[in-house]
Amino acid sequence: MAAREIHHVGVAVIDLDEAVATYSDLFGATVEHPDTLEEQGVEAVAVRLGSGRIELLRALGDDTPVGRFLARRGPGMHHVAYGVADVGAELERLAAAGVHLIDAEPRTGLYGLQVAFVHPDAVHGVLTELVTDG
Repeated sequence: MAAREIHHVGVAVIDLDEAVATYSDLFGATVEHPDTLEEQGVEAVAVRLGSGRIELLRALGDDTPVGRFLARRGPGMHHVAYGVADVGAELERLAAAGVHLIDAEPRTGLYGLQVAFVHPDAVHGVLTELVTDG
């Protein structure tokens, strides 16, 4: 895979407004984009820190991916996202290599980006997201 960058780090939080204020007050983060994906059960705010980005994630319910994560582990780092040129092509390459994928096909994620997730078992315990901006 030719990852172009670390696109963002996802952080699961209980209180989204409090988390935004914390990142703003402590690190000077600025809100880049808020979004909600009802079908995935998540509300998110992307904040910019210089050239980096943190995606703060609040579960819309207990029986959602982020809700289950919070119940098991509490607030904290949820995933690392890598920017790639073509999510679909990367999924094909990874599947051919026998990598354990969560998503077999790209889907529309937050902010309208094309995304797919790789299972943490394939990446040393880290949930990994592939992101294509276009």
